[in-house]
Amino acid sequence: MSKVVIILGGYGNFGKRIAESLSHHDITLLIAGRNEAKAQQCIAQLQNQSRAVLKPWQVDIHADDFTERLAAQNPFMVIHTSGPYQGQNYTVPQACIASGAHYIDLADDRRYVCDISALDRAASTKGVLIVSGASSVPGLSSAVIDKYSIAFKSIQSIDIAIAPGNQAQRGVATIAAILTYTGHPFEVFKEGRWQSIHGWMDAKSHDFGGIAKRRLLANVDVPDLALFPKRYAVADRVSFQAGLELPLLHWGMVGMAALAKWGIVKNWSPLAKQLDKLSNCFLHFGSDIGAMEVSISGLAESEKPRKVIWRLYAPNGQGPYIPTLSTIIIAKKLLNETLDKTGALPCSGLLELSEFEPYFKTFEIYQKTQVEE
Repeated sequence: MSKVVIILGGYGNFGKRIAESLSHHDITLLIAGRNEAKAQQCIAQLQNQSRAVLKPWQVDIHADDFTERLAAQNPFMVIHTSGPYQGQNYTVPQACIASGAHYIDLADDRRYVCDISALDRAASTKGVLIVSGASSVPGLSSAVIDKYSIAFKSIQSIDIAIAPGNQAQRGVATIAAILTYTGHPFEVFKEGRWQSIHGWMDAKSHDFGGIAKRRLLANVDVPDLALFPKRYAVADRVSFQAGLELPLLHWGMVGMAALAKWGIVKNWSPLAKQLDKLSNCFLHFGSDIGAMEVSISGLAESEKPRKVIWRLYAPNGQGPYIPTLSTIIIAKKLLNETLDKTGALPCSGLLELSEFEPYFKTFEIYQKTQVEE
């Protein structure tokens, strides 16, 4: 009997990309969500190239009987892509533990990812792996830092930035997640101590070089900000910023952040659908080029200053694949029984950068590294 893999939100922006990749395995793949018609459409698109048995499953993760319904499917693994994760509790991973199923999510919410370790004991007892944040951050970002941090005796700062192309697909859940902290304070490690900054403020221009060129950035709240200062013994700061390619949209977000900071608007997230429709009016402007940068500064073993800048470029609208790769890699390792770790933890230190490289090649995504000494 084939292993059952469930993708919650399997027809969404990220879920359908994960489904596409896993459909080449000899498994039973359930495309799950509240809209069965969309699940069927996704299956129809994958059917001709699929080795997996594809089935729709209409389910609501917020329903009272979700745990019982999940157990009835006898899943080997559940992949949770149904964001936004801000405000979600641990119903889904707890249901997976109860069912004896592995669990992976693409969560970007700081507390959701960092606090997943509260389930570690229960997951270990059941012999399952519960991973949160298997996405660009902290999944890929930690893989990058793990590779290059060994070249440092001590790390002074880590600065991370992501700049999607304007033509890249974006989901309502992603927009809603960003809006929850737009203009609101959160803690960052800066100047050697924890300080408060505001979401989508401190806007600046940054040159990513290469095909991405110069982009606008602003503060974004991600799990890395909480995880990396201690993990890498950072002396001065860990920063994370992202931005919108079109100046009109970017500065519009900065303006919205200011209104929230001043208390004129309490929370922008209820307007996620409307803002998604508005942003779609500008889809034909800008480019389909996305970029990511991780910059590490500190001292080499020789005690001399060293800086490593790693950049990733995603042309041709391939950027939305990047957040799915950590999940895909972990899922395939579990299916192939090459990962025997159990417990519950953030997706940090689980992956090596080399494991991403075959996928970069497939999607014509490429990386460059610059060392300054």
